[in-house]
Amino acid sequence: MIQWLAFVLGSVILIVISWAPLHHPDSHGFYRFFAWEAMLGLIIINIPKWFDNWLAWYQIISWILLIACLVPLIFGVRSLQTRGKPNKEKRPDPQLLAFERTTKLITSGIYKFIRHPLYSSLLLLAWGVFFKSLTQTGITLVLLATLFLLATAKADEAECLQTFGADYQEYMKRSKMFIPYIF
Repeated sequence: MIQWLAFVLGSVILIVISWAPLHHPDSHGFYRFFAWEAMLGLIIINIPKWFDNWLAWYQIISWILLIACLVPLIFGVRSLQTRGKPNKEKRPDPQLLAFERTTKLITSGIYKFIRHPLYSSLLLLAWGVFFKSLTQTGITLVLLATLFLLATAKADEAECLQTFGADYQEYMKRSKMFIPYIF
């Protein structure tokens, strides 16, 4: 019962954060909401197993992924804030979160290697949480989260192409989506 209440409360918070994008199915925030929902469900069903059998191979993989998710998150947010020049007046789009309202294309730092460090972080988080308890429900939720994060990245790239044009198109040729040098 507590897990259901936590899921409902978490979902309400995610709906509030995603209210504007949920009205625009072509926005990256629309798909991101569903990725967040899948991850919320995954976290809630796996919380009871978080520290069980903590030296098992799957728990070790989980902790490695959970710690690794901090790297692209920290470097990605920092770059958006310092190099992206977020500006609400120049990019008043209500579908964007404050740090997403960048006015300058970032192609240095972590963005030199991957276009979507924040989504990479969420992928690592989702898979890290999945490895806490390997279940059929868990694999379904982590695969849904992965698919929705891929859709989020594709929608975000379409938005970036509209905002930054040919510069972004050239940047896409030089960088990978989620994993440096690979994908």
